[in-house]
Amino acid sequence: MNQNLREQLLLLPEYFQGHLTLTLIALILGILLSIPLGIWAAQSPRIKRPLLAIISVIQTFPSVAILALVVALLGGQIGVLPAVIALVLYSILPIARNTVTGLDSVPSEVAEAAMGIGMNPQQVLVKVKLPLAMPMIIAGIRTATVWTVGLATLSTLVGATSFGNYIFTGLQTRNLVSVTVGSIAAAAMAVILDALIAGIQWLVENRNKSINLNKYNWVRNILVGAGLLIFVGSLSSILPKSGPDFVVGGKGFTEQYIIAGLLAAKLEESGFNVEQRLGLGTEIVYSATANNTVDIYLEYTGTVWANRMKNSHNPGRDSVMRGVVNHVERVDGMVSVGALGFQNLYALAMRKDRAQELGIDSIEDMIPVAHNLVAAGDLEFFGRPEWITLRETYGIDFSEKLTFDAALMYNAVDDRQVDLIVAYTSDGRVAAFDLKILEDPRSAFLPYDGILVASSSASKNPVFMGVIESLVGQISDEEMREANRIVDVNGGSILDAVSYLQSVID
Repeated sequence: MNQNLREQLLLLPEYFQGHLTLTLIALILGILLSIPLGIWAAQSPRIKRPLLAIISVIQTFPSVAILALVVALLGGQIGVLPAVIALVLYSILPIARNTVTGLDSVPSEVAEAAMGIGMNPQQVLVKVKLPLAMPMIIAGIRTATVWTVGLATLSTLVGATSFGNYIFTGLQTRNLVSVTVGSIAAAAMAVILDALIAGIQWLVENRNKSINLNKYNWVRNILVGAGLLIFVGSLSSILPKSGPDFVVGGKGFTEQYIIAGLLAAKLEESGFNVEQRLGLGTEIVYSATANNTVDIYLEYTGTVWANRMKNSHNPGRDSVMRGVVNHVERVDGMVSVGALGFQNLYALAMRKDRAQELGIDSIEDMIPVAHNLVAAGDLEFFGRPEWITLRETYGIDFSEKLTFDAALMYNAVDDRQVDLIVAYTSDGRVAAFDLKILEDPRSAFLPYDGILVASSSASKNPVFMGVIESLVGQISDEEMREANRIVDVNGGSILDAVSYLQSVID
């Protein structure tokens, strides 16, 4: 068996358990919420249309946006809770709508006959309408189940464990085996759960029909056994258990995964139980650390200076560092442990032959032709203050601004799909793809020193702080670039890159 595949399969039990638990909790809560809403709507014509309209509007919100909004409303809390809330919101529509449709489809004469034999409205609902509508309701649950399994992969973005850990890590590190395993696992879970609910639907539809009793009992027993297996599979996630000593956070690109892995390895060497929550957005991980949900992560001075402090000017590397440290500690109540020693600057990069063709060596040279060029950035850049500062400093804009996953934008410029990209200077792919970094004579791009930011609660532990402080100033630009190259260019694992950095530090 391929070593990479073996490593991914070793993670399968943990990711399976996390994904299954998220799905089941969200579905159960969604059913408990949606069916009463559907009953209410079916029995109250005045509220039916507005209620279904509101539910439908929720469904139109991008799932990533829902996750971000829920995290914000919870004060920066990450993990299972915001993921479950988002998944429940997405499960409501098919179940509630099918409940309304099922109840509305019950012939009026059936309900009238039930009333005629002395049943009150509540009895008609419980004993007549709901049983007749149940196949339609279960069909809605089947749809919600498939949606929930698929959407649960996005819960990785808010720090909950799921098959998304495979997918997002694989995309960022160009590990197609990881992406494939995660995708197949999610698809398999969706198919299996759908088949089980289809079996329940068959039992409901045939409960009063003259069919082979042995067949009916056989299907029922299979479903009971499968239900018990699913319960056991998620049991350890449901039962109370001791949490980790510390949580290491990380954003969604290779360098962050590597440093998070290094931090976790160093803390584990000191005997701590450590959990990693990776693939988090910039605002999410910052807020999570401020409220002590994450204990330590790698931040960049330019990010805090521009995004949190809302500064657009560049007073120089030292001034930015002092301002950021002051803000992190005095305004947001965290601890700036120190700089690791490297910078990861934003920079505009082009193929060397394309730059030569256009006669471009610097961003200033680009001014006359920028409006004819297609640019690509990562998932955040064109929504960040850094882009506004760059645009206003040089008075440029591009004919198109495309957004790519960070790993894919390098392929885009190499394949001539775009003219330039917003690269990271510590990224080993800059050299691997033979790209030219354009000079920034007007200093539009801020300094981006990598600093370690700790939560206030974690900083009170002297052993923890001793471990983290031992890393300050230990990683140079060249060493970080090499660690990134191991993963992004050579196809090595995060563990390989972590081992390299440990050898450098030790």
